[in-house]
Amino acid sequence: MNKIGLIIKREYLTRVRKRSFLILTFLGPILLAAIYIIPIMLALNASTDHLRVAVVDESRWFEERFTNNEQHTFVTMHGQPIDSVKEMVKTGVFDMALYVPPTQLNIPSNAVVYSIRQVPMEVETYISNVMEKEIEDQKLMAQGVDPEIVSAVKTDVNLQIMRMDEKGNEKETFTQVQFILGMVLAMLVYFFILGFGGQVMQGVVEEKNSRIIEVIISSVKPFQLMMGKIIGVSLVALTQFLLWILLTGVLYVGFSAYIGISHPDMLSAGTVMSQEITSDNIMNNESVQNILQIVQSIDFGTIIISFLVFFILGYLLYATIFAAIGSLVDNNTDSQQFTLPVTVPLMVAIISSFYIVNNPDGALSVWLSMIPFTSPISMMVRIPFGVPIWQVILSVAILAGTFVGMTWIAAKIYRTGILMYGKKLSYKEIFKWLKYK
Repeated sequence: MNKIGLIIKREYLTRVRKRSFLILTFLGPILLAAIYIIPIMLALNASTDHLRVAVVDESRWFEERFTNNEQHTFVTMHGQPIDSVKEMVKTGVFDMALYVPPTQLNIPSNAVVYSIRQVPMEVETYISNVMEKEIEDQKLMAQGVDPEIVSAVKTDVNLQIMRMDEKGNEKETFTQVQFILGMVLAMLVYFFILGFGGQVMQGVVEEKNSRIIEVIISSVKPFQLMMGKIIGVSLVALTQFLLWILLTGVLYVGFSAYIGISHPDMLSAGTVMSQEITSDNIMNNESVQNILQIVQSIDFGTIIISFLVFFILGYLLYATIFAAIGSLVDNNTDSQQFTLPVTVPLMVAIISSFYIVNNPDGALSVWLSMIPFTSPISMMVRIPFGVPIWQVILSVAILAGTFVGMTWIAAKIYRTGILMYGKKLSYKEIFKWLKYK
């Protein structure tokens, strides 16, 4: 155990002192926090520039239909040719000009907005909605239908998704957020398992090529060396994740405190409260409220713990396999014939994730989250949607048991392959090694 500890210490310190580790450790939390911070900052600091829009309506359908507010003012230009109004836009008299050409039929079919700068999406959407509404009303009146009656029967449905547990507790869920979160977690597990597992294999190959391994093996047993490498790299990954969680939490709490101080009317006892707000900021505050409500709906504790457990166990399982592969080859190029079959289950899990997010409780989803070679990814896709605790425990138990069995197999391959040079190995020969005691 003392020798394993020395190997773990060497592997750990060698990697955490690398510049790439430090950069990624501090860059990761910034990117994660930005997902939460940037939408809120954009909502709070949305542009409130007042826009003047000239309206040249040669169809005479929409002249008095556009309503002025604190974001934009519409000025109808009676009898003005569009060319002269476009010159006013160029000289800055107006920010943009809306031109509706004369129609050859009864109903206008197109319109043009002229502007020096990019037209805000809000203005573009507003103009389109007003014109579509007016055309719909005219069509209804032509058929003898009162548009007010149609407007009265139109209803917007606010569909909430409430997830109930076995105890009857209810919690609102946001399916689209769970979809994105599940896919992000799956991709993180996929890339980190391959990344850190690849580091183990690359380290073994480099030491084997440099013949340092012969010196090391004279002092420690092959199994001790293999486990020292695997555990050392896993501690590097765990350190990075814990720092990510800590730094992301600091950024989250700090920004939440900033929101509470600079916008105290938006937060009360940690919960966003409804309020009377003016027309120029209603969209901004509602956007912030929606973002905070979505963030509060996520069970970060369960997700973080599940992520750490499934990543660590998944990494340990695949790292033992990668260590064994590294002992079989003399360079990274020769490792392709062995790594491809190993990565196939991971790729299957990633491809199947698109099915799992649409049916997280389906039979295929459950089985993929139980099979140890796919469960680290498949279970992380399901976790944001809520998974029965017995399934999580069973999946962890199967994954841990498979790791123990795979360690026994990998150790047999490692102790023989680590001292073999310049020989192309076949699967048949490798299976023979497993029969030796």
